[in-house]
Order: sequence, then C-alpha cells, then structure tokens
Amino acid sequence: MAGRHRLLLENAQQLVLVCGRGEEYLRRDGAASLALLPGASLVVGLDGCIKAVGQADVIRNQFSGATFERIIDCSGKCVLPGLVDAHTHPVWAGDRVHEFAMKLAGASYMEIHQAGGGIHFTVEHTRKASEEELFNTFKHRLERMRGAGSTLVECKSGYGLNLETELKMLRVIERAKQSMDIGISSTYCGAHSVPKGKTATEATDDIINNHLPKLKELKLSGEIHVNNIDVFCEKGVFDLDSTRRILQAGKDIGLQINFHGDELHPMKSAELGAELGARAISHLEEVSDEGIKAMARAKCAAVLLPTTAYMLRLKQPPARKMLEEGVIVALGSDFNPNAYCFSMPMVMHLACVNMRMSMNEALAAATINAAYALGKSDTHGSIETGKQGDLVIINSSRWEHLIYQFGGHEALIDYVIVKGKVVYQNERCGTMSSY
Repeated sequence: MAGRHRLLLENAQQLVLVCGRGEEYLRRDGAASLALLPGASLVVGLDGCIKAVGQADVIRNQFSGATFERIIDCSGKCVLPGLVDAHTHPVWAGDRVHEFAMKLAGASYMEIHQAGGGIHFTVEHTRKASEEELFNTFKHRLERMRGAGSTLVECKSGYGLNLETELKMLRVIERAKQSMDIGISSTYCGAHSVPKGKTATEATDDIINNHLPKLKELKLSGEIHVNNIDVFCEKGVFDLDSTRRILQAGKDIGLQINFHGDELHPMKSAELGAELGARAISHLEEVSDEGIKAMARAKCAAVLLPTTAYMLRLKQPPARKMLEEGVIVALGSDFNPNAYCFSMPMVMHLACVNMRMSMNEALAAATINAAYALGKSDTHGSIETGKQGDLVIINSSRWEHLIYQFGGHEALIDYVIVKGKVVYQNERCGTMSSY
C-alpha cells in the first residue's frame, strides 16, 4: 500500500489490542482475557487513525512501497493502547498538603470539609487565581499524566461553585483541548459542594436556572464544549432529589450523566444513575447490591478510584462483585488536591492489589471501559483499524510490567503517542523528533 503515512511501529514483541472485534466495552470474561498479537506491527495514517494492524511480515509486504514520517523499531518492546483516565479534577489553585497530615492523624474527609477545608479551601484559592495561572498549572499536570501513559483524560470543573469561576475553569479546559496533543472529555461539576451561604436547594436552583442555560448558550456559540454533567451525591452535600434535578437538567441540554455516588454513605446513587440513563457513576464504595444489578442492566459504567479509597482509608469498592454481576468496570486516578496521583499504571496496580482485580481486568478498565465511560470507545481504548492512533510503548517483553512495577512507569515507558505523533519520549530513546 503505497503513499505517505505518519507512523510505523515495527516488530513489537507484544501488541496488546485489548479488543479485536470492535467491542464497545468488556465485561466479565472479555475483561479477563484480552486480545494480544505477538511479533506484530501497526501503521498510523496522516489523519491520526490506525490503518493496519497485523503480523510484522504481513504489514511489511502490505506497505512495501509506502513512506513514513516516523518508524520506531519495537523489537523486544510492548505496544499498548493509550491509557484513559476516566475521572480527574485537574484545574485548581492552592495545594492541600497540610490536610494530608490531618488525615494521617485521624481526621475524616467530612470533618475536614465541615471545618472549612477540603473543597472549600480549594474553591477559595481557585476563585482568586487568574485564568492564565490556572491554565499553566493544568498544562503541567496534563503533561505529567501524558508522560505516565494517559492519552485521554476526563477533566472536571467544580472548584468555583459560582458561575464566574466555573466558566473560568471550563475555558481553561477548552483551551487545553484546542492547544494540546491529548484527548480531553470535559465535565461541568458545579454541584461539587454546596457554596458557603447557600442551602443545597438554593444551589440546585442556581445551577438549573443560571449555570446550565449559560453552558447551553456557550455551546451553541462554539465557545465551550462540555461533554458531561457531574454532581457530588452525598450526605450533607447534594441529596438524591437535588442530584436527580441537576442531572436531568444537564441531560436535557445534551450532557452525558457521569457523577459521584455512594462514596461515603449509601445513597442509592447507583439506582438513580441507572434510572436516569447515566453513562457512568464514580466511587461506589458504599454501593448496594441492588445498585450493582441496576448498573449492570443499564450498561452504566462504574468508574472505580483506588487512590481515593487508599488515601482516605475507605472501604474498597466491591470490584469483584461488580465484575461477577456484569458491570462495566472502569478506572480513574481521581487526581485532585485530596488524591494527588497522575499515574494510571499506579492506579491499575492499586486496583489489582486492593480491589483484587486481575491485571487483564485492570488494563481493560483503564482502556476500553474507561473510554466507554466517557462515550469514546468507538475511537479510543483499543488498538484496532479505524481507531485513533493513541499508543504507549514500554521497554519490556511483557506488557504486565506496566502494572507489576509499582511506581516504575518513568523508566518503563519509552514513547507515548497521540494520533500517531510522539508526544512523550524517554531520554534514553534519543532526541525527540519534531513534526
């Protein structure tokens, strides 16, 4: 197949396809046994999409007359799909390192929150920060996520709690979408907490009557494109009724429902999400058996966050039960000032050790299922012809080293590729070539 192409990856020891038949997601048995091709190559076209995947000699013959902008010899290395981080809060100012010490001394999340810390501390600093300051720190965080293998990241607002600051955060996310080589799914999370001086009902009314109409207007004008709506459904924050009202109003203007539920207290969030047709629900440490069944029936993804349960010393989400019941299990880093982790390889490791997921299940959860949770599994999450050429190359003969070597991704990852373009290159691989 003559012509010019963007990228050829040759002779990979293992090409981890994850899916091989165009699956939207993997449940149970599918997540337990991933599609894998030994001794393989792949081609990414100038449009950034995968043009061919197959045995190295077959690809060599098929593209014998072709030219490539970049050829990478992957002998002895593994190629995986770019990782997908299905839950982050990466736009904020003012860190909360002091609160980590409070947690270690025994203070609970809600005790810190009620004392004016937690989300309210970050809101105060984020409101004061300039848009440029927020963008620069956000860009740096995205670069660190990308260096750890993430090529598609869900990014929330939620540290404004007033229209002005929420829009400032969403503009920052939109700017990164347009200017950076990384996939972003943006989430409006104005119902992250009840603002000081308002009741939950007043905050709900403000979101429905003011915030969401403005988002709809900005979407129509092409200024801001938001993908998802989120609410922190929790005791002492937004109850089930307020959550229902906000999520339904968001759905009515075309946003996917993707919200926090059943984290600290059993709230029947899972049942609500299934009823409303939610694309995904995050946390679920306190999910009910009925909620698990409802999510499985509704094909509502469970975005599990091992870092949060680990750092807050919470009960682990029931990942094994969810998998056995047929829930689509995805993973996210929950990167935020309370859970400071950029690395999906570390998230997968924690999921395996603390939530008893297998390595295959964890990789499926951090690729195709996380993409499904964001409504993007038709373009992301696996290595298949026609999908976006988002890839990770690791310097190991077995892909499992990405999970096995806890905290070892910086030495393991040789290249991170978005749309066939190298966006991160390990120093030992030489100078990064420009396009």
